[in-house]
Amino acid sequence: MTRIFSGVKPTGHLTLGNYLGAVRQWAAADQGPDEALFCVVDLHALTVEHDPGRVRRLTRQAATLLLASGLDPQRCTLFVQSHVDEHTRLAYLLECTATDGELRRMIQYKEKAAKALAAGEGVRLSLLTYPVLMAADILAYGTQEVPVGEDQRQHVELTRDLAVRFNQRYGHTFTVPRATHPTVAARVMDLQEPTSKMGKSHGNAAGIVHLLDEPEVVVRKVMRAVTDSGDGGVVHDRAARPGAANLLDLLAACTGGDPVELAGGYTGYGALKRDVADAVVELLRPVRERHAELAADPGAVEKVLREGAGRARELARPVVDRAYRAIGLLAP
Repeated sequence: MTRIFSGVKPTGHLTLGNYLGAVRQWAAADQGPDEALFCVVDLHALTVEHDPGRVRRLTRQAATLLLASGLDPQRCTLFVQSHVDEHTRLAYLLECTATDGELRRMIQYKEKAAKALAAGEGVRLSLLTYPVLMAADILAYGTQEVPVGEDQRQHVELTRDLAVRFNQRYGHTFTVPRATHPTVAARVMDLQEPTSKMGKSHGNAAGIVHLLDEPEVVVRKVMRAVTDSGDGGVVHDRAARPGAANLLDLLAACTGGDPVELAGGYTGYGALKRDVADAVVELLRPVRERHAELAADPGAVEKVLREGAGRARELARPVVDRAYRAIGLLAP
């Protein structure tokens, strides 16, 4: 069996980018028959200023949307990170394995720290160390494959480095994982800023399609998408025409077409936007409908998360206990 682990951070409402870049792949290919674990990584949401009540609401909403998107608790393990203590138990051991320099070289740390300082906020220590917690998330389960977007590749490489270093110093303890990446729409861009990723915690929501947006809201956002100035028509060129490329990528991801071939069917952006809007609305319709059903029975979702945490704990505890013994800690 191939053990898979991936997660989503509850820092905002899940977006079309999350769905096309990760969640749809999880539901379609990454759960069964191999063993897969999917986690709402709520501890990662605490690295920046946050509202506690909002984190709880978004954690529950993210879990519900993962189920609505097709994750099946009979075929995978779905749980909340903070419900499994082994994540934080292992994180400290990996902090004792990582170096200050390699954490400060993390691109996301540099970007988020600069943003916090520019806003007059302090930079939390957890922002520096959370890639180590992410490594613990992965290594605690003997994970072999980590389905992630390109923006998380550096974190998986750190995880690999820490696993190898720990194994070399203290004896073989961890499986060294590898990152896997979806082939279509791995990086969905903001409709208003097509050179930036569609992120759920972005300050301007005008370019972000959320999974729970009403159809008319989806249509409005797509129809107002930024396109490219100048002549040349509709072509798929991410460098020269990022607006058109983003729309074509979205249409291809929704319909299963090829973005370059799809470009040949359009002479203007109006028709392209209408087709993209219709395709996105239809893609998200069953997710929204299933979410409404699940949200009406929160007890059922909580049961899934409780049972998932129990299963995750059973898998992680032997690995983490072995790491404690390997590094030299006395058994209780």
